[in-house]
Amino acid sequence: MTSLCAVGECMIELSAQGADNWHSSYAGDTFNTVWTMRGLLPQEVELDYVTAFGDDPFSLKQRDFFASNNIGVAASPTVKGGKPGLYAITLDGFERSFTYWRSDAAARFLADDVECLRESLGRRDLVYLSGITLAILSPKSRRILLAELGRIRRSKTIIAFDPNYRSRLWRAPEEARIVIEEALSIADIALPTFQDEQDLFADREPQHTIERLLSAGVKEVVVKAGSGPALFAGEGSSGTVCAEYVEKPIDTTGAGDAFNGGYLASRLQGRSINEACGDAHRIAAISVMSRGALTPLNLLERFRDVAIPPAISLD
Repeated sequence: MTSLCAVGECMIELSAQGADNWHSSYAGDTFNTVWTMRGLLPQEVELDYVTAFGDDPFSLKQRDFFASNNIGVAASPTVKGGKPGLYAITLDGFERSFTYWRSDAAARFLADDVECLRESLGRRDLVYLSGITLAILSPKSRRILLAELGRIRRSKTIIAFDPNYRSRLWRAPEEARIVIEEALSIADIALPTFQDEQDLFADREPQHTIERLLSAGVKEVVVKAGSGPALFAGEGSSGTVCAEYVEKPIDTTGAGDAFNGGYLASRLQGRSINEACGDAHRIAAISVMSRGALTPLNLLERFRDVAIPPAISLD
């Protein structure tokens, strides 16, 4: 059985539905991606979210939400006195801004229990994480997580990584560059956004990002550019794939995460990099036509039934 997991922080999401009307859900960059994969992959695929939970009622409800949607939590530890992080989305048209409350989030301790982490990551076909996953951890916990990822990669686990640079989460850009470059050194698949790479590494154009990541040893790179074309390189091929046009976008929250989930699901089912980029753009287009970070599962399942072949291959 195919076994996949994502590592990171899932927060409580509050999204404005009116002047003083707020809707609550769950979201976080790597969770948004694993959610998308859950909607696109057959239910028999084992899919876990590796994090750390608090022992409060909100954490218990979060666990129940995962279970009700067939997303496991592996050996994710419970942190005494911990609780989930929280963020609120406000929209200006269809563009969004965020306010966060996450300094005491239990997920910051997801790598502190090495035995739990090792059990959670063991025997996986693919593990996905992001720069945000690394940014929320202490330096010691980052070293533990990266060491474990390097170990399982030597056992043929595929490591997929989105650098997802968010300056407010790092003490300094220099720290972010060092940590992200270390993660890239053990990544098989990289899914960066060009604006992030430009901000952190001063890349002049997406092709420079492609070249830098390939030279770092990454085998497969897709550079996202919002509503612009995605550039890709890997498997001896390269090219661009245009985004899907959306006439009336509703909410761009989580669109890049949905792209990543669509891409990985498509690749896991044997489609080429070029084909997977097309699938990913279509999933991102579906995402921006719904509110909040999580694309409704019924929309993802409809796409899966129509567009993605059923046979899973990791070759």
